Amino acid sequence: MPETDGDPPGLTVGGTQALINLEDRHTSGAYPKRPLAIVRGEGIWLWDAEGRRYMDMTSGQGVALLGHSHPAILETVRRQAELLITCPEIFYNDRRSELYASLSQYTPEDLNRFFLCNSGTEAVEGALKFARLKTGRPGIVAAKSGFHGRTFGALSATWNPSHRRGFGPLLPEVSHIPFNDLRAVDAAIDASTAAVILEVVQGEGGVVPAKGEFLELVRRLCEQRGALLIFDEVQTGLGRTGRRFAAEHFSVTPDVICVGKGLAGGLPIGAVIWRDSLGKWPQGSHGSTLGGNPLACAAATATLSLLDSGLLEHVAQVGEKFLADLRELEHPMIREVRGLGLMIGIDLRRRVTPVLKALMERGVLALPAGPTVLRLLPPLVVTEEQLIEVFDAMLEALEVLEDE
Repeated sequence: MPETDGDPPGLTVGGTQALINLEDRHTSGAYPKRPLAIVRGEGIWLWDAEGRRYMDMTSGQGVALLGHSHPAILETVRRQAELLITCPEIFYNDRRSELYASLSQYTPEDLNRFFLCNSGTEAVEGALKFARLKTGRPGIVAAKSGFHGRTFGALSATWNPSHRRGFGPLLPEVSHIPFNDLRAVDAAIDASTAAVILEVVQGEGGVVPAKGEFLELVRRLCEQRGALLIFDEVQTGLGRTGRRFAAEHFSVTPDVICVGKGLAGGLPIGAVIWRDSLGKWPQGSHGSTLGGNPLACAAATATLSLLDSGLLEHVAQVGEKFLADLRELEHPMIREVRGLGLMIGIDLRRRVTPVLKALMERGVLALPAGPTVLRLLPPLVVTEEQLIEVFDAMLEALEVLEDE
């Protein structure tokens, strides 16, 4: 069982079941919920309403990039909240300007134009609109098993039928090809294609990295045929794979990058990033009321500074070691280990749900990536010693389930 670490602060009257009952009375029903009420976080640790402590190998689905309640983010948010919380982009703002400057130093080549929004799916929506606007073409090519979000444009590019069911008809002129298939992508990009959108590492599709020759071919075909190349780095970007962007592992630079999740250290933010040579949006053609607000911008600037203070090297080192340890394991219940940096997928020879439950009982929170893949997305500040604890808990969980 997870260890108990005192009484956590927060709404704990009546304990976990009272919180569950209250949420169930009013919740949308859209989320599959685990019977766990989280009320506090610090670093890689989370506490539930009963005071039990858990190692968070989900990063809040990739959002708590620097861990929960990082002191530098807390202080930045506190200072900014005392000055100004919101400011729409009809006015200039100091925190937004600072973030633009920081992002332009962080992104590759001439990708230094930005549209700020509130989430990764909004960034994808903006990228798809931008591609159609700039090319005058309707076609979007995406990959099977890819995930880009749940709003209409992003959902149209998302492959999984279970996400799409009941919401059709979706956007027309969106096609899907097998990931890493050279012939398929050559046949798919034509004079009607506005953009190809790809995850560099498919997340919900099983933590499947792209092949270098596939990305190189897509880059070349887009240049030859006048389409834009969009990389969805909402989950892979900002250090998750040990590089600023996962595309750097393959030396391929897109025309547009979508980011979100951990950019502001836990606050809601997203960004569409594109080449300066592609020009601006026409005034009034896109917008976001809360996008680029000073609070999120200040937190994002602080996050980028922390990422570039040695954290990327740490991610590359501990991620490589952990992946190597997992691959050497050769456990009978493990089919394959995939990933880059601290984005790790363990493909099992059984369904993953019982493994997630067994890990939770041992104080480790993890994610699925399809029906058989255990996905680990720890905060980037996780240590090698903490990953050894996760390794041991996973082994124990697998052995218990194997004996059942």
